Amino acid sequence: MTKTGSERPAIAAPPPAEKLDWRAEYAYTAGVQAFIYGFPYIYNAKLRHEWVTHKQDPDLVPYAAVNQFWHAKRLMDASFRAGGCPSTDSLYSLAWLDLSEEPIILSHPDMGERYFTFQLAAFTSDNFGYVGQRATGPGAGAFAIVGPGWGGELPPGVQPVRPSPTPWALVLGRTAVNGVEDLTNAAALQSQYRLTPLSHWGTAGAAVPERREVYAPVPVTEDPLGPWRTLNAMLAENPPPPQHALMLEQFSGLGVGPGLDLDAQPGSVRQGLARAATAGMALLRAQFISGDWATIVNGWRYPPPAEGRFGNDFLRRAADQSLAGIAANDPAESVYLLNFQDVDGASLDPKHRYTLHFPPGERPPVDAFWSLTAYTAEDLNLIPNPVHRYSVGDHASALRMDDDGGLTLHLQPDPPPAGREPNWLPTSPNGPWFVILRLYRPGPAALDGSWSCPGITRTD
Repeated sequence: MTKTGSERPAIAAPPPAEKLDWRAEYAYTAGVQAFIYGFPYIYNAKLRHEWVTHKQDPDLVPYAAVNQFWHAKRLMDASFRAGGCPSTDSLYSLAWLDLSEEPIILSHPDMGERYFTFQLAAFTSDNFGYVGQRATGPGAGAFAIVGPGWGGELPPGVQPVRPSPTPWALVLGRTAVNGVEDLTNAAALQSQYRLTPLSHWGTAGAAVPERREVYAPVPVTEDPLGPWRTLNAMLAENPPPPQHALMLEQFSGLGVGPGLDLDAQPGSVRQGLARAATAGMALLRAQFISGDWATIVNGWRYPPPAEGRFGNDFLRRAADQSLAGIAANDPAESVYLLNFQDVDGASLDPKHRYTLHFPPGERPPVDAFWSLTAYTAEDLNLIPNPVHRYSVGDHASALRMDDDGGLTLHLQPDPPPAGREPNWLPTSPNGPWFVILRLYRPGPAALDGSWSCPGITRTD
């Protein structure tokens, strides 16, 4: 039966037109979309300034001049609180590259059988290339990282990689470490990594000038329009691709775009943009936590094939690639499976204990190694715990196998029964938490979905 007018749900009447500040509302609604589009630029500007200019704990927190490597001297732990779901499987080697004037040549020694990778990400957070065990092989090599439009010639023995689409790029190097006792060996390899401007290549002992002048973002606590000022500056510094021109033309009416003047906008527009930045940030966090971006199997969130190169999918690029991990690896390099719930669909609870059981022959199929790490859901950081253990896996942990050849991991805030401590991953006793199962160089069964990770089971 068709409902009568009186039976239909009531819809609130809009405010009178004369009371609606249309400029503020339009700036807010369009501004949310602009913030989603621009978040990687805003976030990377913040990280770049911090890592280039702010010296904190140089063994753990990145600190290096432009076009120079920072190498972690110890594995990440809970003292690192910058978010981004840091890995504890390897030593990071990070660098911000300015490719606007000339290429930078990345070189490394023969790495033997050790897993290593240099992920090359544009300022948009999209990957544009790799150097490493999988992509270019373990032997010593030199690789030219070039910016957009460069057309010169490379020296003999220097191999090109695909050009960066932005003048600024991020190198995220990872050198596998097989436990604390292996740190010295891994660090010795790191010390041989080089970033050399093309103009200095082949000149022994050439001094590369140290540069630490980069754009300093204005914190939103000091200026509600700070994120937008940063975005405008970064869009001028890293011009967007031509296919984004029509969208940026729409944003330009709000004063958002390469080098535009926000202060020339009416006060109502500026107010709308300030609201949009706050709402946009909350939206991105909520979208990542929701798991909407993933295919869920046994509670595990499997990333889409486009992970690492979301490109024109601006929401996923911002929330699931930039916010969640600064940049995300291509699935061929590594697959990260996230899980926020047990096998029955209930959220992982700090008050309860859980297990993850792999039957015989069903451990993660990888060509390198795998690991399981726990994080705080609120800020995507490692979880402090009394034994300072942040991950378990098959490369650096003396895991205890079950009698039948299977493997059972214990996920809980307190120690498991005696004899099971090697398989214990400490979880948060206070707030919401989640886990990431990392598969480095995943095998075909992991990539095509024929292997499914078992669900997490609550045990109390």
